[in-house]
Amino acid sequence: QVQLVESGGGLVQTGGSLRLSCAASGRMFSINSMGWYRQAPGKQRELVATIATGGRTNYADSVKGRFTISRDNAKNTVYLQMLSLKPEDTAVYYCNARRQIEGVFDGTDYWGKGTLVTVSS
Repeated sequence: QVQLVESGGGLVQTGGSLRLSCAASGRMFSINSMGWYRQAPGKQRELVATIATGGRTNYADSVKGRFTISRDNAKNTVYLQMLSLKPEDTAVYYCNARRQIEGVFDGTDYWGKGTLVTVSS
């Protein structure tokens, strides 16, 4: 099992910035990719950004150039630096970790409880 705890959410004005953190614990040797997803009211959960153990990153088009995902493997922590925030970024942000077997995702996702980001206009 893997436990994920997010922090860093809050209320910010348009154009502001926030940094989210996700502290992971447990069987981290089984984890390859980690990332952030978000869910706005009335909408489905969507991918924000992911980062593999080796550092390869992937971003949703809507956040490219504004958000940066990073990972400190020694601390088992993933970060999401968010700049130039917009009202449409308002959502609950969830940390995700994907379990692997021999380097291949085995279909198991771990999720944190989420942290709320609210961007006021």
